[in-house]
Amino acid sequence: MQVKDIAQAIEDFAPLQYQENYDNCGIQLGTPINEVTGVLITLDVTEDVVDEAIERGCNMIVSHHPLLFSGLKQITGSNYVERVVIKAIRNNINIYSSHTCLDNMLQGVNATIAEKLGLVKTRILAPKANTLSKLYTYAPIQSADKVRDALFNAGAGHISKYKECSFNTTGMGTFRADLSANPAIGVAGGTREIVEEIKIEVIVEKHAEKKVLRALFDSHPYEEVAYELIPLPNTNQDIGAGIIGVLPLPVSEVEFLTRLKQQMKVSCIRHTPLSDKQIEHVAICGGSGSFLLKDAIKAGADIFITGDFKYHQFFDAEGQIIIADIGHFESEQFTSEIFARILTKKFPNFAILLSNINTNPIQYFC
Repeated sequence: MQVKDIAQAIEDFAPLQYQENYDNCGIQLGTPINEVTGVLITLDVTEDVVDEAIERGCNMIVSHHPLLFSGLKQITGSNYVERVVIKAIRNNINIYSSHTCLDNMLQGVNATIAEKLGLVKTRILAPKANTLSKLYTYAPIQSADKVRDALFNAGAGHISKYKECSFNTTGMGTFRADLSANPAIGVAGGTREIVEEIKIEVIVEKHAEKKVLRALFDSHPYEEVAYELIPLPNTNQDIGAGIIGVLPLPVSEVEFLTRLKQQMKVSCIRHTPLSDKQIEHVAICGGSGSFLLKDAIKAGADIFITGDFKYHQFFDAEGQIIIADIGHFESEQFTSEIFARILTKKFPNFAILLSNINTNPIQYFC
């Protein structure tokens, strides 16, 4: 088992292409070909977590929050990040992080919270745009099925809950091969060929572009493959920030907050004034989610669960929604379960361990 194998398993679920611009997901320390003896999963990478990895025989740490958000100009041990880097390198510890790319998955961080709260009919709260392209290509009729199958197998034609989606039109293509060509139809230096072809149109997600194009070239009979890959502004309903879902039965505000406190194992919840209404539609964003407040209101949510709201931001609810701030760490504490599920399914006989270290830097006096 190598670092790249662990990384690929996670990226198959949460591709790096969907991380936010400010983020730094992927391999933080180590090389892709380093052998892995065991994986320790954590929310944050601290010195204590590195010590735990060493003690438990794990030479790879998988974290949600990246250790390195920006470049280090010097490594002198003057802060915890530099000390972690020094200790990890000295002990041959590899570090990998999957942050906002995991947040932006429909079945990612927010889905875990939604599941624990019993929400149904969940969907992305703020779907991402510019993550889709339309691929057009042209194949002779007798080869169209082979090309389509190759594109589908590479991930093209996936639209939300539907797979192998395509649109096909029949037309006439023409070409004339010069003397240096090696045509699949006709002869080099011959006359103009007229071929009945099928135009195949499929949606391609950003992370699958290279794989789909490689499949196109490998499966197509033509020496020169005609294709167009055009970016689409359409939103991707499977990729984006936050989640909104519905409770099977509406409950009172107090009953829901009590359930939230129990399920998320929090000692207290900061919230806006209650209005004695029923809670049915619930919006969620693990981590710092204040930027999604307007989206939650627009979506008709009765309550918005997240962390890191500032004092004046609570006023922005304006009586239209309840803001429930459960804390940054608290809202992401179950992220390790996602990593464990991904890796255990892929590598059932490999050492995948959850960290016992509580890395929350915020403490409460209740």
